[in-house]
Amino acid sequence: MAHVLITGSADGLGLMAGRLLIGQGHTVTLHARDTVRAAHARVVLPAAENVLVGDLGSLDGIRSVATQANATGRFDAVIHNAGIGYREPHRVETVDGLSQLFTVNVLAPYLLTASMTPPDRLVYLSSGMARSGDADLSDPQWTDRRWSGAQAYSDSKLFDVLLALGVARRWPDVLSNSVEPGWVATKMGGPGAPDDLDRGPVPQGWLAVSDDEAAKVTGRHFYHQEERSVPAEAHEATVQDALLDYCAELTGTSIRASR
Repeated sequence: MAHVLITGSADGLGLMAGRLLIGQGHTVTLHARDTVRAAHARVVLPAAENVLVGDLGSLDGIRSVATQANATGRFDAVIHNAGIGYREPHRVETVDGLSQLFTVNVLAPYLLTASMTPPDRLVYLSSGMARSGDADLSDPQWTDRRWSGAQAYSDSKLFDVLLALGVARRWPDVLSNSVEPGWVATKMGGPGAPDDLDRGPVPQGWLAVSDDEAAKVTGRHFYHQEERSVPAEAHEATVQDALLDYCAELTGTSIRASR
């Protein structure tokens, strides 16, 4: 059985994935951004092994979660589920002077990956909106452009695909993939979302633990346990490296190629 960490799992798809994996006999550690949400997670899913606490909206918070994770021992899989949506009417800046949306959706999975003991499998939550994303890094923090929450979110979800595929290339011994859970009725997706909520957590759980040969791949993108195409630029090593190098510059922590 696998030992799995799921970020952003105090509710929504992260909590659902945790419940699904525990039901299959796996050991799951949850994550919440504060102690109130952590207490709630412990109540609604008491079978979880642990709940890490840390706000992924700051570099210090991300590093704290990485430190807590490493202190618990190596995980077999990490599901980078945490994310925020695109309904903010204006750009929100973090204590680090960065876009909050970029920090939570992109820098958090990057820095956790770079800081934690590498697991056997990594799963990055993307979105169908990644197809409308722009990988251009001339203004990823939205300091020079008029804010568009939908575009910033789409960009971040494309960046998550780039992150998954870039890590897969740099770390060939780790299975690293991205997945879109569909437009489902979570707090982020809204009550009118048309996709099946019950199917939402299935592909990430499957990629994290399954012995199916179809799940034991790397550098791929999935939707409902089926491979799905992504923009061609996501497969370009130079584009992947540009994002990884940019995140390394912001955080001071690199994801180096394995020897």
